[in-house]
Amino acid sequence: MRVFLAGATGAIGRQLVPALVAAGHEVAGLTRREEKALDLEAAGATPVVCDLYDPRLAEFVAAFKPDVVIHQVTDLPSKQSLIPLKLLGINRARRRGTDILVDAARTAGATRFVAQSIAFDVPGIVRGAVDHLEAATLAYPGIVLRYGVFYGPSAWTPDRPKGSATVHVTDAAARTVDLLDAEPGVYRIVDEAD
Repeated sequence: MRVFLAGATGAIGRQLVPALVAAGHEVAGLTRREEKALDLEAAGATPVVCDLYDPRLAEFVAAFKPDVVIHQVTDLPSKQSLIPLKLLGINRARRRGTDILVDAARTAGATRFVAQSIAFDVPGIVRGAVDHLEAATLAYPGIVLRYGVFYGPSAWTPDRPKGSATVHVTDAAARTVDLLDAEPGVYRIVDEAD
């Protein structure tokens, strides 16, 4: 399949690009930073340097002619303690970012839309944006992936955090690849112990 991955250089994106390539998929990876384009090329993906909110994004998606568009954009900060400072950006990625990617996927004729959601409780200020992302994805009809809290390379912590609803980023990437052919719906991706 041809896969357009938004959020290709984030915590899961860094694991997901090589996993998709290893599974035989052709991947275009969206990144905001020119310097990360080389990392995407080295992983076997076609880099697309563009901001999620850039009006040209739909053209870039359509030019790639994807079968699948995957939304892994979260706009998370580098440290978990900084989340309160990033809530507007996180919610914007889940609301406006989802709408932009859904529209781009439809315009490009993608048969599948997959989006990152969460498998843990969040405060009300975040819940509405998560609900929006899930509703828009399911209406595609698409696949909602409710991930646990990430740990491992490029995540906030290399070790499994205390509590439930966690998932190692490499496991999350592998399970995402496995679910590309799944029926539309909601899938929970957490450690087996959870």
